[in-house]
Amino acid sequence: MNFSTWLIGARVKTLPAALSPVLVGTALAGNDRHWIRAFLALVVSLSLQIAVNFANDYSDGIRGTDDTRVGPTRLVAGGLASANAVKRAAMICFLLAAIAGGLLAIQTSYWLILVGLIAIAAAWFYTGGANPYGYLGFGEISVFIFFGLVATMGTYYVQSEQVTLLSFIAAIPMGALSCAILMINN
Repeated sequence: MNFSTWLIGARVKTLPAALSPVLVGTALAGNDRHWIRAFLALVVSLSLQIAVNFANDYSDGIRGTDDTRVGPTRLVAGGLASANAVKRAAMICFLLAAIAGGLLAIQTSYWLILVGLIAIAAAWFYTGGANPYGYLGFGEISVFIFFGLVATMGTYYVQSEQVTLLSFIAAIPMGALSCAILMINN
């Protein structure tokens, strides 16, 4: 498989949903801005977005959910990649997010490890596992929480080491944007 095939699976057009909350959280940090932590937060956010895209491709592909899909070709359903290769790509991206998140936890607070583990589990079980919550109508709620509240407030927190009402308010449109992207995709 070539690089362009992996870009299809990564769904590059969805990456602004991972970039935007990090930019907003970093902007809110103002004088507390910490560029290395901002970069690590960006790695976490982008890696999780790409991981969930690959995980979704894998899970929908093995279930046959994407067999009659209208829209962009998916790697597994379109026969562009094996299910195992796509699952491996998801796991590599989850690992990258975990490493960057672990570095942030070491620098700030170890409770971020729990947040990261919950985010990874939420990403996987969106369409993975025996009872994927994404098929039950809970995808938008999860996306709002993780790509809105957690990404924006988390980015702000790792730089300022505080959570504020302003960071919560700023996270709301970030979550709404991610929900809109998910709804259009579905």
